Amino acid sequence: MTESAVHAKGVAFSYGDREALRGIDFEVERGSVHGFLGPNGSGKSTLFKLLATILPLSRGTMKVLGLDLATQAALLREKLGVVFQSPALDKKLSIRRNLVYGGQMFGLGGAALQKRVDEMLEYADLSDRQNDVVSDLSGGLRRRVELAKGMLHEPELLLLDEPSTGLDPGARDDLWTFLRQRENVTVLFTTHLMDEAEHAARLTILHEGAIVGEGTPAELKQSIGGEVLEITAPSPDTLAADLSKAHGVDARVVDKLVRIESSDAHGLVAPLMQSHGDHVDRVTISRPSLADVFLSRTGRRLSEDA
Repeated sequence: MTESAVHAKGVAFSYGDREALRGIDFEVERGSVHGFLGPNGSGKSTLFKLLATILPLSRGTMKVLGLDLATQAALLREKLGVVFQSPALDKKLSIRRNLVYGGQMFGLGGAALQKRVDEMLEYADLSDRQNDVVSDLSGGLRRRVELAKGMLHEPELLLLDEPSTGLDPGARDDLWTFLRQRENVTVLFTTHLMDEAEHAARLTILHEGAIVGEGTPAELKQSIGGEVLEITAPSPDTLAADLSKAHGVDARVVDKLVRIESSDAHGLVAPLMQSHGDHVDRVTISRPSLADVFLSRTGRRLSEDA
């Protein structure tokens, strides 16, 4: 059985009277890419700060890389690589100088540090840009420098907070291509972006400090049925009630749209239109997405909470 990189039980955290985490349990497999998806206020940033040892663990238990987060945080920091959402580079220095200073902060020095910097420059495909000043770099290149810096000391666990925020789609693809080249590193990331969450081997969905979904992205999408039917109508509440009664479906109103999750939405269209077509303006059918999973588990769209 593979040893867990993170094992959490009953983890809770409050800011005064506001409960940010409500006693959550989760596990992250060693060597995996594990994502935490949720809007602002879901608790994912608080969880990130706990894992990064910025906040103290006061309620619940968490073992990270075999170490007790509450009592062995100092030992754990040596094994962590942390890349925050906000940039942590000196824009007036070159890429290489940023990496050298980053390595020195982790106790590296001399020839060993220079060798490790060379390795990370090559790994991040930055060797030919190493003397460029950071202020001259694109957002995607800066993010790669951040990642290279966070991995200089060969961490066992790499923590990424909203890793591709502010990046264009091409830069996001480059970022994840870079991360997939990792070896012997567990990657744990937080995000509010659905397309980014798809990169996780396993995903935990957070809402208002609680876990509302866990599994692979494919498993989560399959859990709500094969298709999603949405109907635009002048009186959605009345139509939803009528459809539920006439056809035995679970029709509910979300954002003024009548929504039905079904394994055979296509098969429902003809009878629904035959019985209530005069009260329908438009019908759309789609495969479930992670956005649909969040909506199904919380009754809200993730974009609303964000």
